[in-house]
Amino acid sequence: MVSVVITPDAQEQFKGLPKAARARIMVVLERLARWPEVSGVKPLRGEMSGSYRIRTGDYRVVFRAHADVVTVLRIGIRRDVYED
Repeated sequence: MVSVVITPDAQEQFKGLPKAARARIMVVLERLARWPEVSGVKPLRGEMSGSYRIRTGDYRVVFRAHADVVTVLRIGIRRDVYED
């Protein structure tokens, strides 16, 4: 098991989601605690190289994994989560 840390930006993004989406994201965050045995994770490329994403419906959770800590960087709808 690893620690899952959510950045302040990701916490704000999470709070702005609909209630049903927040429930699904919570399940994803619980799954991330079992890193690296998490299915559905894809590495990102380009400017976000070194980060990963996992999806639930139209929502994405973007994170980085370091040793025994997973840091959630962004949470949002697919079309917006990769933009700065």
